[in-house]
Amino acid sequence: MSLLARLAPHLPYVRRYARALTGEQSTGDNYVRVALEALAAGERQLSPDMTPRVALYHVFHAIWSSTGAQLEGNTAALGHEDPANRLLRIAPRSRQAFLLTALEGFTPSEAAQILGSDVPSVERLIAEAQAEIDAELATDVLIIEDEAIISADIESLVKELGHRVTATATTHDEAVDSVARHRPGLVLADIQLADGSSGIDAVKDILKRFDVPVIFITAFPERLLTGERPEPTFLITKPFQPETVKAAISQALFFHPASQKQAA
Repeated sequence: MSLLARLAPHLPYVRRYARALTGEQSTGDNYVRVALEALAAGERQLSPDMTPRVALYHVFHAIWSSTGAQLEGNTAALGHEDPANRLLRIAPRSRQAFLLTALEGFTPSEAAQILGSDVPSVERLIAEAQAEIDAELATDVLIIEDEAIISADIESLVKELGHRVTATATTHDEAVDSVARHRPGLVLADIQLADGSSGIDAVKDILKRFDVPVIFITAFPERLLTGERPEPTFLITKPFQPETVKAAISQALFFHPASQKQAA
């Protein structure tokens, strides 16, 4: 099996992870591109002692560790000062361990392989990152979800983190109307809604009005991870784990430049 065939199923997700780690699509994609070029040129190799997915992330981290400071410096220079400053508040290793386990679903053992560490160290890094992220600002949340049980579960998770749910919407029109009445600091959106309308279209219309972090929670991630247009940094696949949603919420608010101003 060719290298591309082995890695193809995992590329959308390592790109998603890179964007969450760096807080920006272009920077995250650049990390992944450099890692793939290194593999193609034979400068890096997938470890035969790891699964293909773990090995790919391991190579990505080898590249990130050697170039991360320079690339993140470039991001700050482009004017995205708020996310850059927030990134500096969490040590890179803590940020990596937290995202690998909570967002990407790796076990602490797998995360330790990726980071070249051990399980107790990874667990300590996760705890440190979570403590810092939980100390960030609370905000108002709009939930766009047509399944009542799922919507209630998401609302419970949002409140556990100290945020306020100001509205829940089951259709495109309800979502757009709700933001006209109250501007949220975060949007959690499904793709396929009750009346056949699109959560993607609802988010597009919301973003035309103001800048707000968005997390898609969907059973159809392939509709967004196409590589053909700007893609969401935060994308969760149903059925989801509660800790995954909590991690994405914390990260979306942590990295988004407008979050600090919107929080009350």
